[in-house]
Amino acid sequence: MSIKLAILKSGEHVISDVKELVADEKLHGYLFQNAYVIESRPPEFLTEEQRETGKHDVEVMLSPWLIFSDERKIPVRADWLVTIVEPVPRLKEIYEERINVDKDYTPDESSEINFTD
Repeated sequence: MSIKLAILKSGEHVISDVKELVADEKLHGYLFQNAYVIESRPPEFLTEEQRETGKHDVEVMLSPWLIFSDERKIPVRADWLVTIVEPVPRLKEIYEERINVDKDYTPDESSEINFTD
């Protein structure tokens, strides 16, 4: 597994198992498997010391990248990426924990989805 953090042109930060899509020795894109969007925010409450130093943790939330698709493998054109980097170790751990929880998820074909305005 090659877990990477990708920043897309859309500004989204996506963590995923990433593989290169190569044909005729040319990179055409990437295959994202089990992709999640990363959202972060500072904690709601800071200590006096954290306020003074500006050093504090951030809260991280992972959401499935394409919530209206059941596909787990998604091709992404190479020109849609700004960069791909190694995630910090703690983010990688959070991602691995999340995919282990979600690995048994199989969408129920009989479930109804309502799209409303």
